[in-house]
Amino acid sequence: MAEAGAYDAHALHGFAHDSIARGSKSFALASQLFDRETRERVWLLYAWCRAADDLTDGQDHGGAMKPNHDPAAAVAHIRAQTDRAFAGEPTGEAAFDALGLLLTEVDIPRAVIHDIIAGFELDAKDWRPRSESDLLRYSYHVAGAVGVAMALVMGVGPGDETTLDRASDLGIAFQLANIARDVAEDAAADRCYLPVEWMVELDIPPGQHMHPAFRPRLSVMAKWLAEMAEEYEASARWGARKLPPRSRWAVLAAAGIYGDIAREVRARGDHAWDHRAASSLFAKLGWVARAGWSVLRRPPQRRISRDGLWTRPRRGVAA
Repeated sequence: MAEAGAYDAHALHGFAHDSIARGSKSFALASQLFDRETRERVWLLYAWCRAADDLTDGQDHGGAMKPNHDPAAAVAHIRAQTDRAFAGEPTGEAAFDALGLLLTEVDIPRAVIHDIIAGFELDAKDWRPRSESDLLRYSYHVAGAVGVAMALVMGVGPGDETTLDRASDLGIAFQLANIARDVAEDAAADRCYLPVEWMVELDIPPGQHMHPAFRPRLSVMAKWLAEMAEEYEASARWGARKLPPRSRWAVLAAAGIYGDIAREVRARGDHAWDHRAASSLFAKLGWVARAGWSVLRRPPQRRISRDGLWTRPRRGVAA
């Protein structure tokens, strides 16, 4: 665990709260369900993730990209500042100091944080998946590893690999839903996270997946993504049984809210990208209520197997 640095904890908590309020209305709502200590720690981790993602993309909370942006230099900066946070040194940047503060309270192994940074590196290299396995590996690095870190913040032990696998599954489910929803936005930014092998299977020429003539085939891929997201979401819901009640409430609510994105994309079919899929406030509150009820009642007894699901690499997380 890192040693304490010269942090202004109050200011960093305020910064982290503002970051999640700006960056993710859905997660901000779900995070209110945690107990205060866990909630503030989750916000600190989110603030680091959000800032690192923006640094990689040259954006501010997903806004317009800055001119002459150098993604490789940005990732090098992220690595250097993150190493300083692990060393307990003030960095002069609120997001990295937020991570440093979190590391004085929660033992998050470097391997987990480095797996997240590896996701930023893939984006910096304009990496694209060739196979379904590539897609899942990418989803792990940009979201599944964040799920692992979040589980550690919620009190899961670093050696509880089984529960951490389920936490990774939830992040992967979120990312698959995001990819399905953002196909058009990604194409506009000259990005594509649909596996090349899927394109070949459906006879879509490279770079032509947004052409109107291929919309029915594109909706088939969106259906595949949504079905995969549901499998990983179901696994994560089972794993949430190991969390404290307030954390389980928050996680199950977030799972339902984000799961609705994938379900909406699949339901729209060829019209999935006419406008951005999103959950209404009413629907989000509905998931908050349903998640709360599921925590109060007896947990489900039928075990959800992980057989056939992609499994995160083992890199000595417990070390």
